[in-house]
Amino acid sequence: MNVTEKILSAHLVSGELTPGSEIAIKIDQTLTQDATGTMAYLQFESMGIDRVKTELSVSYVDHNTVQVGFENADDHAYLQSIAKRYGIVYSRAGNGICHQLHLERFGKPGKTLIGSDSHTPTGGGIGMVAIGAGGLDVAVAMGGGAFYLAAPRVVNVRLTGKLRAGVSAKDVILKVLERYGSSGNVGKVMEYSGPGVATLDVPSRATITNMGTELGVTTSVFPSDEVTKRFLESQGRGEDWVELVADEDAKYEEVYELDLSTLEPMAACPHNPGNVASIASLAGKKVNQVLIGSCTNSSYRDLKTVALLLKGKKIHPEVSVGVAPGSRQVVMALAAEGLLGELVASGVRILENACGFCIGNHQSPGTNAVSLRTSNRNFEGRSGTKSAQVYLVSPETAAAAALTGYITDPCSLDDIPEVVMPEKFEIDDSMFLYRDTAGQGVQDTEIQRGPNIGTVPVGTPLEAELKAKAAIKVEDKITTDHIMPAGARLKFRSNIPVYAKYVFEPCDPQFHDKTLANKAAGFGNVIIAGDSYGQGSSREHAALCPMYLGVRAIIAKSIERIHNANLINFGIVPFVFDDPAAYDGIDTEDELVFEKLSESIAADGVVTVRNVTKGTSFVAKASLTDRQKAILAAGGLMRFIAGGNA
Repeated sequence: MNVTEKILSAHLVSGELTPGSEIAIKIDQTLTQDATGTMAYLQFESMGIDRVKTELSVSYVDHNTVQVGFENADDHAYLQSIAKRYGIVYSRAGNGICHQLHLERFGKPGKTLIGSDSHTPTGGGIGMVAIGAGGLDVAVAMGGGAFYLAAPRVVNVRLTGKLRAGVSAKDVILKVLERYGSSGNVGKVMEYSGPGVATLDVPSRATITNMGTELGVTTSVFPSDEVTKRFLESQGRGEDWVELVADEDAKYEEVYELDLSTLEPMAACPHNPGNVASIASLAGKKVNQVLIGSCTNSSYRDLKTVALLLKGKKIHPEVSVGVAPGSRQVVMALAAEGLLGELVASGVRILENACGFCIGNHQSPGTNAVSLRTSNRNFEGRSGTKSAQVYLVSPETAAAAALTGYITDPCSLDDIPEVVMPEKFEIDDSMFLYRDTAGQGVQDTEIQRGPNIGTVPVGTPLEAELKAKAAIKVEDKITTDHIMPAGARLKFRSNIPVYAKYVFEPCDPQFHDKTLANKAAGFGNVIIAGDSYGQGSSREHAALCPMYLGVRAIIAKSIERIHNANLINFGIVPFVFDDPAAYDGIDTEDELVFEKLSESIAADGVVTVRNVTKGTSFVAKASLTDRQKAILAAGGLMRFIAGGNA
């Protein structure tokens, strides 16, 4: 078996590892972050379970740490009280970014992890099967329930050679994105092997698995080897190491050979991580802003590299540069070596150990500005400035631009450092609360509920026939940022009636009012979409808030994995066009009738849709397991569970 199959088979609850078939796996660990955590824990509370049933569940506060207004602080008080009540480890604001912290302090080779954040696959860097999911799926796992997914098709990325100076892990994953693109990879796992793996430290591997999310795959996995062992020993966790490598006769769907020594610095150009070009082809473009950090490139390895490149130099006077470390551990290590001071002396702004700029929570670029970032997404407007041009690059390329003011090949810099990971990090877990009592819980804890903490809305059972309006028609590669904007709107995630006001705000600011008017007139609402609908963040609110507004179905050319699962969880039918050309024959406000809806879903998922407005009809299909059919019939997963279903 390969590494993926070994971990999945050891955790298999039901089903068979036949690619495409539904399996259920036991989950060892879960994580949430504060932007998704409040709703996940409200859902967990509603299940009536005394305490978490996993080996470990961690609640991280790393997204809404810029506490403008009362909402974020109230949410964090709620999360802390929930953690104490139910036996969850709580990571306080300022401790760091969930994926970097989990890699440092909790991740274990061979374990399964799901998290209510799409970049949970970071854990694959130490040999975990780590998967991003909606908050409701995480809540079910915390309650001891299995996680359901399609058994993956495993693609082997076989690495040979060694990266040359100035080229790093970000360039590796950008090369893979250039090869496979950001869509069309649903149901795959990328598994890395070959002699080149041994040349990559764990932070580099984690960068690759983290940004592997942008491929649209289920997850990405590295073996657990001597490099993994040394990393865990440096964290004082040597006992957590187990060797985990693919068998010599392991089978893969495909093998992609990648010689690391041939790679050059790369960038993802606006406005998609799959829009990859070489730095050489972009060299000379003026840069206005450089931001280094995020869960992709905020490790000790990454930031020490930047600090050494900037040491004794000054950043370009026309470039704003910020650095967001991934954890307090990283900050303390840099400070102990005098490198934090070197960053400050060069003119860098030291930002909080948080997600911040990556989610548009601050550091929005100027109008039409060019921003180079080491984060993982550059969707239009995600930075907070719709007209900005955001390029995703390595720390080395970011540092080069910070010095020159232009996109510059970092291989042209003098004295490019090779950072060696320390044998031992200074460990300070004081900002992890309830770590020693994880899984126990304090039953008499009072849950703190500020006015921003709402309730969990639930869906309605599937209609026999659906009469609806096409509430919006959108193009290809619509992301969850388009559906539910983050940035300044993120603080409303605990309050669905308020957050729902901003559904599709970047595409149609009137969507909220139109859908409620349709709902009041007795119509359901349908979203018409192109290819790769629901790319990006795992945010279940991109299904939950539309459900609240009366959206009953999506009809798209294709739908991405996490969003597809979230739609089903909240009782929205995820249809695809039988003939993609039918997309062209539908306009916003067309009246659509889904004939024999509940009957068809219970059978084969194939429904005839009449366009009353146009006098035409077409066929839509929903590929569903028996379990998913039952969830939709019930009106979503919460109703399904309330009905006594596991």
